[in-house]
Amino acid sequence: MPSIRGAGAVALIAGGLLVSPVAVAAAPVPAAAAGAVTSPQDALQGTVNFRDLGGYRTISHARVRPGLVFRTDALNRTTDADLAALAALGVREVVDFRTPAEVAGDGADRLPPGLAVTARPISDGGMYAAVNAAIGSKDPVRQEAVLGGGRGAETMRVLYRTFVSDAGSRAAFGRTLRDLADPSRTPLAFHCTSGKDRTGWMSYLLLRALGVPEKTARNDYLLSNRYRQDADAATRAQLKAAGYMQDPDLLIPIQEVRADYLDAALDQVRRSYGTLDRYLRAGLGLDARTESRLRHRLLAR
Repeated sequence: MPSIRGAGAVALIAGGLLVSPVAVAAAPVPAAAAGAVTSPQDALQGTVNFRDLGGYRTISHARVRPGLVFRTDALNRTTDADLAALAALGVREVVDFRTPAEVAGDGADRLPPGLAVTARPISDGGMYAAVNAAIGSKDPVRQEAVLGGGRGAETMRVLYRTFVSDAGSRAAFGRTLRDLADPSRTPLAFHCTSGKDRTGWMSYLLLRALGVPEKTARNDYLLSNRYRQDADAATRAQLKAAGYMQDPDLLIPIQEVRADYLDAALDQVRRSYGTLDRYLRAGLGLDARTESRLRHRLLAR
């Protein structure tokens, strides 16, 4: 499932789901808007959605420690300066949720010497292949059939439900939570392709498991739209200029995060497990001891 490449080095990757063809600097997000600690490392040169999850307050008035958990888009375009920044952050583990097809199409993570990636692929339900094939066809009728009429958004809602229903996805999310509770594995960074869907769900789960209010965790999820807006607009413009799409706005539901996507996953949680707490415990294997270790490691009073 190769990436689509055209004029202007257009490279479309759908699976995490849509990454920009070039590294476009994201507009800075003030700390007040993000609700978390910001630092010079919040925006690496080769990424557009890298952020520290530290700084959020919990219901019990504790605070998520900064410098221990980073969510990001793919690290395949990191610069030499980025490698130095990652090394300075002391990152001990990088978890990559991308599928082998995504890694083959977009490139493996470029990391500091001595830091190896932990491959933990989470299925995209065939979206990578379907969207790339539609765009590669340059056929507006086919693209409309795949993405138009609300079908793009529905594809996303179905994908989010699989984060809960698919056993392999549950295993990957659960293992990552357990890694985050292990002091020998943090600081830790996790990512997919765009750092918004699989990464967004992982971040939401972690924050909720730590006792961060639902509204705050939801706002962190939705922040990807602000971080990614310039890069995603550049992708659409380049696809149109290269003759791949007459109506690149068909991609917007795939590129964005939306509250109803998150709600689809949460609805599946209710259907399958009844409550988020039971999903964390029965679905992801987050037992009481691990939850205690997670909070001890990542929270400060």
